Amino acid sequence: QVSLVETGGGSVQAGSSLRLSCVSYGRALSTLLVGWYRQAPGLGREFVAAISASGVNTRYSESLGGRATISRENSENTVYLEMNNLKPEDTAVYFCAAAAGSKWSRNMNALEYEYWGRGTQVTVST
Repeated sequence: QVSLVETGGGSVQAGSSLRLSCVSYGRALSTLLVGWYRQAPGLGREFVAAISASGVNTRYSESLGGRATISRENSENTVYLEMNNLKPEDTAVYFCAAAAGSKWSRNMNALEYEYWGRGTQVTVST
């Protein structure tokens, strides 16, 4: 059984940066691809970024305008999402999700992820 735990959320002012962490328990993260999604109040879950098991491949939502960077440290079983120049519209619960590394494709959707964390709240104020 895989358990994912997100940390690093909080309340920040617009223009700030945050680094979110996703730690895997129960299975080596090096075997899993990881994605970050977010969900704002009243809206559906939105893709943010994803990284392959090896870390070689990444993809991002174009709506972020290059403000996000996903990375991983497999020796620490951790994937990071760094977001810069945060805006109020970035306010959401941020979730990490994982799936077997062999499933990597640039067209993955949320339904293909097998494991999900409970999320961490990010609130951006003006």
